[in-house]
Amino acid sequence: MSVNATFSKIEKYSDIMVAIAIITIVVMMIIPLPTILLDLFLTFNITVALIIVMVAVYNVEPLQFSVFPSLLLITTLFRLALNVSSTRLILLHGYAGEVIRSFGEFVVGGNPVVGFIVFVILIIIQFIVITKGAERVAEVAARFTLDAMPGKQMSIDADLNAGLISDAEARQRRRKIQREADFYGSMDGASKFVKGDAIAAIIIIIINIVGGFIIGIVQQNLSALQALQTYTLLTVGEGLVNQIPALLISTATGIVVTRAASETDLGHDITGQLLTNSRVYYIAGGVLFIMGLVPGLPKIPFFILSIFMLVIAYALTQTAQSEQQQEITQQEQKESEDIRKPESVISLLQVDLLELEIGYSLIPMVDTNQGGDLLDRIVMIRRQCAVELGLVVPTIRIRDNIQLKPNTYIIKLKGNDIAKGELLLDHFLAMNPGIAAEEIEGITTIEPAFGLPATWIQESKREHAEMSGYTVVDPISVLATHLTEVIKSHAYEILGRQDVQTLVDAVKSNYPAIVDELIPNLLTLGDLQKVLANLLRERISIRDLITIMETLGDYASLTKDTEILTEYVRQALSRQLSRQYAQNGVLSCITIDPQSENQISSSVQRTEQGSYVALDPHSMQLLITSLNNELAKLTAMGFQPIVLASPGVRLYFRKLTERIAPNLIVLSFAEIEPKIEVQALGMVKI
Repeated sequence: MSVNATFSKIEKYSDIMVAIAIITIVVMMIIPLPTILLDLFLTFNITVALIIVMVAVYNVEPLQFSVFPSLLLITTLFRLALNVSSTRLILLHGYAGEVIRSFGEFVVGGNPVVGFIVFVILIIIQFIVITKGAERVAEVAARFTLDAMPGKQMSIDADLNAGLISDAEARQRRRKIQREADFYGSMDGASKFVKGDAIAAIIIIIINIVGGFIIGIVQQNLSALQALQTYTLLTVGEGLVNQIPALLISTATGIVVTRAASETDLGHDITGQLLTNSRVYYIAGGVLFIMGLVPGLPKIPFFILSIFMLVIAYALTQTAQSEQQQEITQQEQKESEDIRKPESVISLLQVDLLELEIGYSLIPMVDTNQGGDLLDRIVMIRRQCAVELGLVVPTIRIRDNIQLKPNTYIIKLKGNDIAKGELLLDHFLAMNPGIAAEEIEGITTIEPAFGLPATWIQESKREHAEMSGYTVVDPISVLATHLTEVIKSHAYEILGRQDVQTLVDAVKSNYPAIVDELIPNLLTLGDLQKVLANLLRERISIRDLITIMETLGDYASLTKDTEILTEYVRQALSRQLSRQYAQNGVLSCITIDPQSENQISSSVQRTEQGSYVALDPHSMQLLITSLNNELAKLTAMGFQPIVLASPGVRLYFRKLTERIAPNLIVLSFAEIEPKIEVQALGMVKI
């Protein structure tokens, strides 16, 4: 097995390895360790401290080492476990392995007084200088990062509205700001671990000296001088061998906070962030090898870990060189292909708005000679979207792609993949609506449109599945449903200004006064397109364009903010919204606590580029937790996820929750007809 494959397996099971390691650390405090194992763990403690310092040195920004607060807790716990294990051996046997003996005799020349003084100096340096400074820096950094969040978010919104960055870049920058605030807050708390470790080290050394002195005299029948000499020397050695790594990690803490949060679990963070720079492991391996050459120190543990570090460094170097060579090869191939292209490439600049790419096994769905009716289904989809959303869906280009798996299809928007799925043409898709108790035999899969568990069954089992309570769908219907949902979800991106111009021209042919009043005197075509896109983003039909434009004509003279104008339009479409979401004249929903609404409203920041909500991270977390709990209750009752808010808060609550709950329906009281009965089944609180 290659080294790269080994690293891949380590990263794959890293979460399990980290969990086992933490449990092992706790077990070490209970179960006595043999001295050879304690020697290896003490050497490994020094190795980890070296690696952490090197990673901190080579970091460009704190977020590159976002796992550091959690890693700091684990290393502190590991060091305390080693303290407990070594204390047990010292007090029981008067011997705790070669590493501790060597540090006690060789490093301080066998003089316990000198060793004790050196140990106290290390504690003073770590506790008063490094730890105190790092704690203060982390505290100030966390405070200033939180204070600067509104200004940074305002800057992002300004760049986005000016067109300097895309929506994706804006989301990425906002996420980075949030991660920085979380990181410095975590570091502010994590620095207390180092402070507590220094205090614990002082207490442990006093206990070891006093306890060893008593045990040596009472149980070992040693003289007072012999007991003091033996146990003080071992205790000082144990203190030095543990405090040197603690000092290194304290230094790394100061480096990180003076110069992070992640999207994966801790195991992936550790392997992904530590196994990046080969120079770190070359330096660590070299230092360990030199320490193994020093006379008086045990050679085997240092040499073993030195070789291990150098193997890791070599593997990382080979991986980096392989990736670099692959990039160079790809770049050369791309340049070679560009050279062979014809001079005229204008036709290649055209990007189809909607595309459907299919594998060769799915071609019969398109071929009418083989009974395929996908083209007819697409015509029906376009008519359905026109009726339900008021959106004219452009022509969907269908292509076969031999690079795809035979049964795979991909849906593209403006040339980019936005959805994919797999179909089995000689099977049917069976889904359990919740009433079928009998398991059905077939190929387990996931329904692509809504992500529900399903099973591909043969045609011979279709009738049995339907009688058992399953919903059975043919493959073309599966694709048509998926395509319809994708179009509805991305309708706001599909609607372009040329499409809006076509809709406006259609209205103008019958109602010219409405158009002449609104465009371009009050709003531009782009402003109208933004309002319509805002409605489509929340799946509100724009078919009643006359009402929409009349409402805009009433309020466009008061404000040019397209988001505020959208709220006015939504209120004008209250009858449509009530019919869309109420069932039998009853709207089942959850509401927002009035105090929480006041807090959200007071957190709104308004600028020339628009408005945004600057809710503090703690309140935001409470809001998300409460919302998730209430939505789970609502869904368990079989109702749609609907939140009812006051008119002034609806927009901003939607902004706060659209990333965590994109399908959440947020309505205001002004958007519900008076005859509709509101049934509140829960309340969101901060």
